[in-house]
Amino acid sequence: MRALFSFTGGLGHFLPTEPFARLLRERGHEVLYACQEGMVRSVEGAGWDAVATGGSTLLDPRTRRPLAPLDREAEEKAVRFSFAGRVARERTGRLLDVARDWRPDLVVRDEMDFAGAVAAEAIGVPHAAVVVIAAGGFLRPEVVAEPLAALRAEHGLEPPEDAMGMLHRYLTLVPAPPSFRHPGDPLPATAHWVRPAVLDRPGGPEPPATGPRPEAGAAPRIYVTLGTIFNQESGDLFGRVLAGLAGLPVQVLATVGHQLDPGELGSLPPNVRVEPFVPLARALAGTDVVVSHGGSGTVIAALALGIPQLVLPMGADQPLNADRCAALGVGMVLDALSAGPHEVREATRALLGIDAYRQEAARIQDEIESLPDARHGARLLEDLARTGAPVLAP
Repeated sequence: MRALFSFTGGLGHFLPTEPFARLLRERGHEVLYACQEGMVRSVEGAGWDAVATGGSTLLDPRTRRPLAPLDREAEEKAVRFSFAGRVARERTGRLLDVARDWRPDLVVRDEMDFAGAVAAEAIGVPHAAVVVIAAGGFLRPEVVAEPLAALRAEHGLEPPEDAMGMLHRYLTLVPAPPSFRHPGDPLPATAHWVRPAVLDRPGGPEPPATGPRPEAGAAPRIYVTLGTIFNQESGDLFGRVLAGLAGLPVQVLATVGHQLDPGELGSLPPNVRVEPFVPLARALAGTDVVVSHGGSGTVIAALALGIPQLVLPMGADQPLNADRCAALGVGMVLDALSAGPHEVREATRALLGIDAYRQEAARIQDEIESLPDARHGARLLEDLARTGAPVLAP
């Protein structure tokens, strides 16, 4: 079998697809990735063949932007006019060129990659989606149905009776716990939940970057991240967060990304360590609280290990995830624009001191551990390629 893996966006759209690609390759299938030019090097660096198919969504690595007020309406417009509009139009034609040349049996796409679904239907092969917006809430008919219909028409496809049905027509893999999905945005019968890959590392997560797990009574560990995209437009948020945490008896690991110079944060106290990058599983191991922007990958990985969270959402899917963390009692939410060191310090103190947050996070961890692993998803992809028929959940 030949599987064309396609994603739009950055690492948060690539990484959820990779466990399934890896397992298919281990099972003897051919895999090719298609992505925007700015991600080709990262995908190739992870060991994959990759082709560029346009649709840029990334900031120039040298770009820094001030932190802007959270605007949920603007994020929906970005989905409608960028992801389902400009990006999808640009990528569909180039994906079709790749597909007609490489002749895949199956297209596997991240759920925001509308071009992958349209290109697959245009060449007559089934397509599977991998959910990357853990809480849901973006892919509603009123947001994407119109641009999707226009895109299909451009490529000679009839408008579907149900735009969401088209996106989830064959198979949708969900590396997240079912309870985290917003109840107002349920997935269809082709959705199958699997464990996020952080639990599928041989022997479990790697040892933490800061050493072995502390003994009883040792200082709690806090991990701070603002992701790989929004770190470039976070203004002084890192400084405010670290100033708040420095006043607690904790050990802090913060990753700021390769685009930012850790020296910009100035002199830091000895309990705060700043690195450009640490693999997420390694950063999370032994951690007591995660402080983050609320990206789906970070939030779900932390829940997979039963870690309470402080979320400071800035945009994209982050406010949706923050809503669910608060509703499920696994974390607290602060306004990224206005939260000062005192608010960060007191919220973190509460997350460390109130057992209910860790108990609820542990409940979600148990739910995640009960899910089938990524091998189940790989087998479902093989079934889809073989039969071409929708794979319904039992």
